[in-house]
Amino acid sequence: MKKLLIALSVVSCFAAADEGMWMPKQLPEIADKLKAAGLTIDPNDISKLTEFPAAAIVSLGGCSASFVSPEGLVATNHHCAYNSIAHNSTPENDLLANGFLAKDLSAEVPAAPGSRIFVTKAVDEVTNKVIDANVTELTGKARLDAIEDNQKALVAECEEDEGHRCTVAAYYGSLEYYLIKQLEIKDVRLVHAPASGVGKFGGDTDNWMWPRHTGDYSFLRAYVSPEGESADYSEDNVPYKPDYHLTIASEGLEEGDFVMALGYPGRTNRHRLPSEVKETFEWSYPKTVEQFQDSLDIIARETKDNKDAELKYASRVAGLNNYLKNRQGMLDSFANSDLLERKQQEHKELTAWVNSSRENRKAYANDLKTIETLLQERHAQSRADYLLNNATPRLLMVARAVYRLAQEGTKPDAERKAGYQERDVPRFESYLASMERNFDSSVEKALDLHNLSNYMAQPKSDRDAAFDKALGLRDGMSEEQLSNLIDSWYEATGLTDLDSRMALLDYNPEQFEQSDDSFVKAAVALYPSDLEEEKESEELAGKIQDAYASYMRAKIAFMKSKGQAVYPDANSTLRITYGNVAGRAHGTEDGNAWAPFTTLRGVTEKATGEGEFNAPQEQLKAIEAGDFGPYEKADLNSVPVNYLATLDITGGNSGSAVLNHKGEFVGLAFDGTLDSIISDWDFNLENTRSIQVDVRYMLWQMQYVDHADNVLRELGVSTSQ
Repeated sequence: MKKLLIALSVVSCFAAADEGMWMPKQLPEIADKLKAAGLTIDPNDISKLTEFPAAAIVSLGGCSASFVSPEGLVATNHHCAYNSIAHNSTPENDLLANGFLAKDLSAEVPAAPGSRIFVTKAVDEVTNKVIDANVTELTGKARLDAIEDNQKALVAECEEDEGHRCTVAAYYGSLEYYLIKQLEIKDVRLVHAPASGVGKFGGDTDNWMWPRHTGDYSFLRAYVSPEGESADYSEDNVPYKPDYHLTIASEGLEEGDFVMALGYPGRTNRHRLPSEVKETFEWSYPKTVEQFQDSLDIIARETKDNKDAELKYASRVAGLNNYLKNRQGMLDSFANSDLLERKQQEHKELTAWVNSSRENRKAYANDLKTIETLLQERHAQSRADYLLNNATPRLLMVARAVYRLAQEGTKPDAERKAGYQERDVPRFESYLASMERNFDSSVEKALDLHNLSNYMAQPKSDRDAAFDKALGLRDGMSEEQLSNLIDSWYEATGLTDLDSRMALLDYNPEQFEQSDDSFVKAAVALYPSDLEEEKESEELAGKIQDAYASYMRAKIAFMKSKGQAVYPDANSTLRITYGNVAGRAHGTEDGNAWAPFTTLRGVTEKATGEGEFNAPQEQLKAIEAGDFGPYEKADLNSVPVNYLATLDITGGNSGSAVLNHKGEFVGLAFDGTLDSIISDWDFNLENTRSIQVDVRYMLWQMQYVDHADNVLRELGVSTSQ
């Protein structure tokens, strides 16, 4: 019998207590709850995306961050800046190991290629412009194409304001759409990062665990042209001056204090149907865990005696380890919960409500039945594509993408496939350039051999005939023959060379078709079947979009009939979540409670001088000296390092600014606890805890260890004793 770790009286897929990743405009709806939790400023005053504090919050395109000075200084997590730190590292100057500090603007170094800071400038609802009268009459691929055309038109009009990046984001299962206009800052520079022995202290061992002692913070800076406009890197560029920035809290946090996190959470799945829960936890996640572990083992083996390759893959390894532990933690939590049973019961109650009146049946019944049938088709399609997608060599993915870009480039820009328009070319350029510091042929060939061996082990009837033909794959190939074939691909490609990769961006389709490059030839050969498979996939996706929106319409109506406010699942747009600093009455398996704060003493106790717990000697000496200055928390007799809170966060929230009841900066969210990460699917107030790095630890480390006085002064922090 499954253990019920999640009390039915506490948890629900519906909003309750501190649950919720709220759109800023929704804050007035929950004003009473915010006030009860301890917020002292008016919720109406923080509900506008283009005013304080939301306007100080920025996206890094996968992580969150915030402006913390009038000169474009940006605070985020160390692991969010990790790729940029690694990109600037060499075996001779290992910034990951040693940390980095620019003593002045001239010493700041460019972040990794493709790094961006997105500053929100406007948000407008455009549902009626996306789902217009024409769309409502369509189904399948035709519906999806019409929606895409409407989105592209809105984006094109928005991006006539040069230097801005616009997106049309879908909410509530594509029931609502908002046009989001953001200033795209392309010149991003690394300012300060502590050594990995601070920023990644505890490594994968402590990841998703408590107690935690990680200084997961770094600083970037946004640069623009002298005229204040978005511009590529140039020595003439100047620091961006944001409209708003956060200020350091005048007082430190205490247990029970109100906190709120503002950031860009990636994806949650709390409105998913029971069949989606079942497919994810019984098939998709187990397969993902297996694949990630295999990849990590191969990369470790291939980079063992190659420091340069190790640095090239450091960011990828960190990401794989993070997601591996995340997915395994979700699987463990699911196995010890009744999530699926409750989802099924909730769906049963929703269905009963739909059938309770003629009006409800007319509005929702058909799509409620249709969506389940369509989802089963999608599950079958995903399973069939799984091994093929994993088996595709990275260089073939690159060749297919740039060949598709060339094909789409023969059309007027408005008619091109989304993702392959002129606005997308810089993304291709950045990706191809970044491969110079994140790609190694020996590692990729080992990954290819493993993945293709798994693929070739399947019956021929389950494989993709076009893929096999394009790559010369044959039944009965031995591992040696397959390895030799892979070697021949790499011998006949120029895509491992930066200039050759970049040259592809100027090719027209005819030049691709005349190429002798092994991966380019395969991409050209696969193009017709790629288009056909895309067409079939979009036919299904268009039907699902229509039915899912209707399902969410029904669910929202049902929830509101019970007097419950409804927040949409996370979709990488700005959200605010609130809660309190709180430990946990139960923690580890032996029942030990979790205190809300950890201290510098824990750093000393964990430090081993090597591996994941290699705290810098300078830090250990500073801790031993006991000079904690104004950053000491008196009742702890030390500096607080990390703290727990009841904030509702997920991936993408990394780097989110955490503010106190007055809207002051008190730290950065960077993690959750392993037994509560299933909150992406199933929020549980009793268990769910976010982990934050305390601003007092950040400032102490910067002042007493890294001597980042220039950055502290910019933050408005006095370093005088």
